Amino acid sequence: MAPFGVGRDLAVLKSKLDIYEDLSKEMLDKLERAVTSISENSNRVAIILERHENRLDEVDKNSVALIKLIEKVEDKIDKVEERTEQLSRFRWVSVGVATAAVILLKVSDFFGGMPTMNQLPQPSLTGDWQPVIVM
Repeated sequence: MAPFGVGRDLAVLKSKLDIYEDLSKEMLDKLERAVTSISENSNRVAIILERHENRLDEVDKNSVALIKLIEKVEDKIDKVEERTEQLSRFRWVSVGVATAAVILLKVSDFFGGMPTMNQLPQPSLTGDWQPVIVM
């Protein structure tokens, strides 16, 4: 036996060291599993983020396409409005011309009819203008 119980103390220390080694192996194993799990989850998150980025890119492309389509529709609406304004102006001018024609015809009936070529003054051989009245 060793003096002062060194052998016994050494055996106790060795058993405690074995316990600590077992605990550290278990803790290392748990840490490795945790790191593996974190790594797998990180990879999953990266895949999900990539999918979301792809979806965002698609949404951006769709937004640009929709904006172009809306601009085309706005241009067509502007053209239709312009054409409608032209047709409206033509309609009002036509109504004005027709109204003026009706008024002229009615006024001419009121004052005795429209002058014809035969009713216009004709030059004579002497250079005087003489009215010709045909009835």
